[in-house]
Amino acid sequence: MELQPSVHADTFPRDHLPPAGQWPDLLLGPRDGVLPAYPDRLNCGAELLDATIARLGPDRPAVHDGHGGLWTYGQLAAHVARIARTLTDDLGVVPGNRVLLRGPTSPWLAACWLAVMKAGAVAVTVLAAQRPHELATICELARIRHALCDARSLDGLHDIRPAQGQGLRVTPFGGDTPGDLLRLAADKPSSYAAADTAADDVALIAFTSGTTGRPKGCMHFHRDVLAIADTFSAHVLRPGPGDVFAGSPPLGFTFGLGGLVVFPLRAGAATLLTDWRGPEQLLADIRRHRVSVLFTAPTAYRSMLERLEERPAAQDPHTLPTPLAPYDISSLRRCVSAGEHLPAALWDAWRRATGLRVINGIGATEMLHIFISAADDAIRPGTTGLPVPGYEARILGPDGRPLPDGEPGLLAVRGPTGCRYLADDRQRDYVRDGWNLTGDTYVRETTGHYRYVARADDMIISAGYNIAGPEVEEALLRHPDVLEAAVVGRPDERRGEIVVAFVVLRDGVPATAETVAELREFTKKEIVPYKCPREIEFLPALPRTPTGKLQRFRLRDGS
Repeated sequence: MELQPSVHADTFPRDHLPPAGQWPDLLLGPRDGVLPAYPDRLNCGAELLDATIARLGPDRPAVHDGHGGLWTYGQLAAHVARIARTLTDDLGVVPGNRVLLRGPTSPWLAACWLAVMKAGAVAVTVLAAQRPHELATICELARIRHALCDARSLDGLHDIRPAQGQGLRVTPFGGDTPGDLLRLAADKPSSYAAADTAADDVALIAFTSGTTGRPKGCMHFHRDVLAIADTFSAHVLRPGPGDVFAGSPPLGFTFGLGGLVVFPLRAGAATLLTDWRGPEQLLADIRRHRVSVLFTAPTAYRSMLERLEERPAAQDPHTLPTPLAPYDISSLRRCVSAGEHLPAALWDAWRRATGLRVINGIGATEMLHIFISAADDAIRPGTTGLPVPGYEARILGPDGRPLPDGEPGLLAVRGPTGCRYLADDRQRDYVRDGWNLTGDTYVRETTGHYRYVARADDMIISAGYNIAGPEVEEALLRHPDVLEAAVVGRPDERRGEIVVAFVVLRDGVPATAETVAELREFTKKEIVPYKCPREIEFLPALPRTPTGKLQRFRLRDGS
């Protein structure tokens, strides 16, 4: 595909795209009425703000901060304009420069991201909790020289020395120093003409977690940012200007960036941008702000469910639980789950308790957001869903050929977004014959729904049997005393691997040999015996990322 002339004065992003022959096939244009025909010149920051204001006006609510503060679209646009002008006039940022963004989820972090977009620079948003050595690697790989950082998250940034020995220029925001970004921006004009970026200029580099190796930078275009809103959000979520979005994923993950910034702004809706403070606070935020669209991981749904199912002592135990007054969630109409497998038992429990059907989905940093999902009557509990309009999927065997329905294999997808690693040889592994291989084992049902089996590297091979850890986890979770479960393979001389389960018990249940025996007998009635765990260990909590994603590698290596 021939790229449009770039506005980038700093050509590093385009210079380090994969060779054209290693790109995935991109499904672009108004295919089946899904995507608009994006123009050759396109700035996603201007589209998300200026175009939305032109369509719906500047006075609509845009951003809640969780502490009583509210910005309208006009106020958000003015803040973004002042920051963008500060970037270009005072800090010397030119189109194509990479700008590190660090801090807890907040309106100002989102405003900085939008300002980077409008300035034609490239956003590299990271987690506030990432350590200096992790950030140093990211800065080296992406050749980052500028950083905008929440004043609460400055730890270690000033010590980072990217490649070639140049220091990182760190500009804090939200503090009280003379060089604070917000102080520098205070007197700037409240309008800013967005850079004339090409639709295929790099807008952001999202780094994978790097938990199993050197992190990979995934480069996405201005066009891609709009495409995720015009596919999954527009055709599955179907939000409107009256919606209020909220959730737990930080903006350093593309799940959070899409769900809490891109999707609401594209629809002219409002969003709640506040740091994750646990399930009780999230429930309180839903009630306080009348949140209607929620993004979070299965772990958070499970934690919220426990609180929603608390009953007054006199309540009939045979009736369905009703949310207590402090946890009024009646405003919710869309609940989205991604980041890890959603067990069918949890989906059913949430539906019984709330009347809401969770919209399951699978996405990837390499694809930018969700590409398989389903809503409303298209949902089939126990499956992830259908290809999102605009995307295609297939199941491939070891030889790379498509498999028939009902047979497990590697999930391959393609659509308007796709993997473009930043100068990384692993591009050849992820993209094959134009398809993106996600590393997940799936089955396509005869209904066309795709059912998750396991991560390809999470399949346990024991005595010649292929055992999917998530299936064993779901069986354990059906036991009333099991709160959480994670299953991994452990090397074994005789069997190759054995199934090992790590279980978090409900309060008051003893972690004894008798409980182990009971759980073993229970799972033998739920699944065939060869899949049942040979060892069960009890933990007070499972190791997870800041967004609640299970870290199975830590269970495997005992960390």
